[in-house]
Amino acid sequence: MKKTIITLTAALLCTVTTIAKDIKTLTLTTTPQMHCEGCENKIKNALRFEKGVKSIDTDIPTQTVTVSYDADKTTKSHLTDALAKAGYKATRKAATKPTGKPAKKAKKHHSTGTDGNTGASPQVR
Repeated sequence: MKKTIITLTAALLCTVTTIAKDIKTLTLTTTPQMHCEGCENKIKNALRFEKGVKSIDTDIPTQTVTVSYDADKTTKSHLTDALAKAGYKATRKAATKPTGKPAKKAKKHHSTGTDGNTGASPQVR
């Protein structure tokens, strides 16, 4: 009886170790920069349906996108390609020391109509 229990326990441990997932985290910055919820949602929608993506965290003030993913199901290049299809170029976030300089103002990438309003068509007057 003890042999059976020990054998089953060993088999269970082997199974758990082979099933363990390789979860990795990737932190990116995007070009053009995020400046509104629309940009944030566009990035999240681009990554949401990629295989292996576990979570997507965006932070507008620091301009970072953090993706947790299963390395057995996807790669960093697949994630950056998904962002490229949505119109964003992704670069890896490098660890930098604070310089004390003020941050540059983000460039807006939304088009404006001839009357200054944002949208698909100008207002009819």
